[in-house]
Amino acid sequence: MRTRTLPGTDLELSVVGMGCWAIGKTYWGDDVEDATSVEAIHAALDAGINWFDTAPLYGEGHADRVLRDALKGRSERAVIATKIGVALKGSSGHAESQLDAAHLRSDLEASLRRLDRETLDLVQVHWPCQHGTPLEETFTTLQELKNEGKVRHIGVCNYGPEALDELTNYADVISLQTPYSLLRRELEQEHLPVIERRGLGVLAYEPLCRGLLTGKYLKEPTFPDSDLRSRDDRFAGRFFVHASRVAHDLGKLARRLEVSTASVALGWVCAQPHVTAAIAGAKTPAQVRENAQAHRFIEQPEAVEVIEKILHRHRRSRPQS
Repeated sequence: MRTRTLPGTDLELSVVGMGCWAIGKTYWGDDVEDATSVEAIHAALDAGINWFDTAPLYGEGHADRVLRDALKGRSERAVIATKIGVALKGSSGHAESQLDAAHLRSDLEASLRRLDRETLDLVQVHWPCQHGTPLEETFTTLQELKNEGKVRHIGVCNYGPEALDELTNYADVISLQTPYSLLRRELEQEHLPVIERRGLGVLAYEPLCRGLLTGKYLKEPTFPDSDLRSRDDRFAGRFFVHASRVAHDLGKLARRLEVSTASVALGWVCAQPHVTAAIAGAKTPAQVRENAQAHRFIEQPEAVEVIEKILHRHRRSRPQS
């Protein structure tokens, strides 16, 4: 497995990291079992994946506990990235971003207890505040937690370029986690100038666009109500038609290369020079092993060019955003 240094840190991250949302056992269907999740984490370690992205929101801490137990005796030194700052039951009755100093501190302390760590490698703000907390309060608090030794490095998720540029004045922020895939390339137009100016690392999430680029959904699927994709507009209409056409042709390339369609789509993300690493969620060891093959594309620029040609071929079917 290839690794890259996360800019501004001594962290060497495998170019594919494992996302832990699904192992929280909420929002991803009824087929998630803890024993299988542990096997998936072990398969990730065996494949050279050395970091895991979790959050208190994932099963209200369940993903943290599964990850903690799976790493015991296997690799307590694995890098753990988490995302804090969410009130699980906000004023609307749903999860809301709450980024005042008191909540950040309590959320971090709870994460440390669940994960059985004295410090966390990368602590990210999950998404921008919905309660008007100034950026200065949020990020000076995170800097204080870093200075106290509870946080090694600070990152953010889902921030726009203007806020990203400002918040880096208040804390040693080193990374942005953002959606990026063959179907979502806003990063290139919106964030790259500030990323380059501030020297930030990029952790790409949804590189498979919630499964649309795995080749499993070439016809409109149905999901149980317990799966958030049952309410995701991308799995129907023009976006789905475009995605399925792209996935179909990625599958042809995958068969020639004797890899999975998922590893082709994920490999394109890993091969992009502005990406430090990609986060790929998984429910099973088999999915983890498919994802792990993606690092091979860093050394196959000709395959990356073919993928770009596939996108160009289907540009007319892409819905306008």
